[in-house]
Amino acid sequence: MRHSLAVILLLTLTACSLLDPLPSGEPTALLSAEQLYDQAKTELDDGNYSTAVTLYEKLQSRYPYGRYAQQALMEAAYANYRQGESEAAISAADRFIKQYPNHPHIDYAYYVKGLANFGGEISLLKSLGGQDPTERDPKAAQAAFAAFKDLVTRFPNSKYAPDSRLRMQYLSNALAQYELHVARYYLRRGAHIAAANRAQGVLSQYPNSPSTHDALEIMVQCYDAMGMTDLRDDAKRVLAKNTAGGKVPSDKPLMEKTWWQFWK
Repeated sequence: MRHSLAVILLLTLTACSLLDPLPSGEPTALLSAEQLYDQAKTELDDGNYSTAVTLYEKLQSRYPYGRYAQQALMEAAYANYRQGESEAAISAADRFIKQYPNHPHIDYAYYVKGLANFGGEISLLKSLGGQDPTERDPKAAQAAFAAFKDLVTRFPNSKYAPDSRLRMQYLSNALAQYELHVARYYLRRGAHIAAANRAQGVLSQYPNSPSTHDALEIMVQCYDAMGMTDLRDDAKRVLAKNTAGGKVPSDKPLMEKTWWQFWK
């Protein structure tokens, strides 16, 4: 008897789950894959990202195969990105890349993955104000750069490649500035070897950034303080020939495109 009651309870809970209503009051269990996708897309278009994600997840759970499941996974990544859920967006993009490596829009997955990481790093330099720069973790900026680099390397003719290259340049400059902050932090504290190494890293990792000039100046100061005259003079000679200048590009975000412009 108790076994029968348990079965009845389980079936009742399952039925309730299937009949979860949409915001419109319509039970989702009555919708086909196409209808459920259309409802999710409508919510996404209206900016109701949380509701859209919920519907996309239901679609993937109920109809795990076919093109609607594929699009649901991709658009769930975008919806999560738009509502600031970076980890969820990255996870969804990674799943898409793993499950559908030959999909004709796989470049979009790399792009969304880059955007999700990039979103948290757009204020990289501002966040350094008043903070010990060695405590700042640039991992997300590095991950964004890696995702955009994957895209432009694998799909150089992708419609997302030009924007990805611009973001890569911004990230490169921002990361170089981060390294300069750390180098100056060490320099102020008399850690000349550590400061010189971080400045050298700017030259080797970000040779085209505007920060190379300042990095060379730090190296000259460090080598001079340590009595390494040969290295100091070498750095001075390079500095004299160095023509890098200008400022790191504005941290104003690039114009966001709506998801359907990317998907089409």
